[in-house]
Amino acid sequence: MAEKLKLSNVLASEQLLPHQARGVIEERLRSAILDGRLPPGTAVRQQELASLFGVSRMPVREALRQLEAQSLLKVEMHKGAVVAPLIGEDAVDTYALRILLESEALRQSIPLLEPSDIAQARGYIQQLENETRHAEIGRLNRLLHMALYSKAKNKKLLRLIEDELNEEERFLRFHLSSMGLGKLTQDDHNALVNAASDKHVEEAIAVLERHLNSGARVIRKYLDGQPRH
Repeated sequence: MAEKLKLSNVLASEQLLPHQARGVIEERLRSAILDGRLPPGTAVRQQELASLFGVSRMPVREALRQLEAQSLLKVEMHKGAVVAPLIGEDAVDTYALRILLESEALRQSIPLLEPSDIAQARGYIQQLENETRHAEIGRLNRLLHMALYSKAKNKKLLRLIEDELNEEERFLRFHLSSMGLGKLTQDDHNALVNAASDKHVEEAIAVLERHLNSGARVIRKYLDGQPRH
């Protein structure tokens, strides 16, 4: 059973400095969840982590809160924090929310994007065209989108978007090959960057909506195919 898995079998023991502890623990756990070393249902116990990293429970608790906010952990009665399911029933709603948030970010960012921003985005697309490792595809997808939104002046908006992209990154890492999200996704990305480069805000938003609605349909199909409990 996943919940019986010991964290020490996955995470290397490491003595952390107090001021580094929260960030390092969050990143170590996040990586292990995203690449599947900590599968859904794995119990993530505060005391076990505190002992593993030689710190108090306070930074561990803060790290777990951050991961819960990113939908990577959930708190269950009598169990505490466990690794969340790969994709939840609210995933389609997440895509609808992303359309709202990311459309506004594009609206704010595109007029301020510089040639270097566009070049960076095209570089990510080039890497995506040639990349076959799912973990790296997920990371590059997030970086590409954030490059296009980077000039948005509302920084809280950008933080919300990055949380949602973290959720999609996890989904892409596990299911990309079986979901047909390969070349078509890069066509959408190319169209998105071209519109941003030409400062065509409404066209870019239309491409983004099409892109995200396509992802929502794929996820809906996946969820509909899951056994009901």
